[in-house]
Amino acid sequence: MNAFAAPFEVDAEAIATGFGLEASAVPDLMRTGAITGRLYEGVGEDAGQWLCVFFFRNARLNLVVDAAGRALRRSTIDFGDRPLPAALRDPRNPAGNPGARR
Repeated sequence: MNAFAAPFEVDAEAIATGFGLEASAVPDLMRTGAITGRLYEGVGEDAGQWLCVFFFRNARLNLVVDAAGRALRRSTIDFGDRPLPAALRDPRNPAGNPGARR
């Protein structure tokens, strides 16, 4: 596994909006591991864009951002009281990784 820092920052407001939270709560939720995420760099026609996938409770937020971290597209799936299906956490599953090319 290779860990690296993203060349941009995603505004806490973009994450908060996706999960229905206050932006001020996002840093603490990330520090404690309540919000986790993955980052995918675009290639080919998606070069210069990044897919930021965040998880919080039973919800998943996908943010497509540009090289400056500005949100271009956003989608959230929230399962409410039901657990988020494991397939939506698996980066190898195309259904769990929108835009993935296999």
